[in-house]
Amino acid sequence: MSAEAEDLSEDEARALELVREQGQIYQSEFWKSLDVSSRKGSRIAKKLEEKGYVEREDAVHAGNTTYLIKPIIKPENLDFSLLMAGDMLSPFVGEEEVDPRSDAFSQWIMNLVYEDPVIPEEEAGAPPEEQG
Repeated sequence: MSAEAEDLSEDEARALELVREQGQIYQSEFWKSLDVSSRKGSRIAKKLEEKGYVEREDAVHAGNTTYLIKPIIKPENLDFSLLMAGDMLSPFVGEEEVDPRSDAFSQWIMNLVYEDPVIPEEEAGAPPEEQG
């Protein structure tokens, strides 16, 4: 479990993952997806809201009053590094389709290839393996 979610029970962590994967979900569908009772689903959603992981707003779904559950995304938890190659933004951002033969795509790939490799900390201090 991530450090961010250490204060969550197993059910709450599973529920939070569901909400984040869906982007938003009606509470009437939430508990069904989790395979728990509506009462337990309601308690889980309320706990996640109290802990600041989701927000719930009144909604009507399939003719019934329910809540729409949305994840709260904190700016400090966003990682934009996967969109970058050096100082160049991915040509995929905002595009429906990317032409893999385009100059922008080729340049972006070349920037990825020539970036310095990221070495995990535990390997950075380890002596090189002996060749035999």
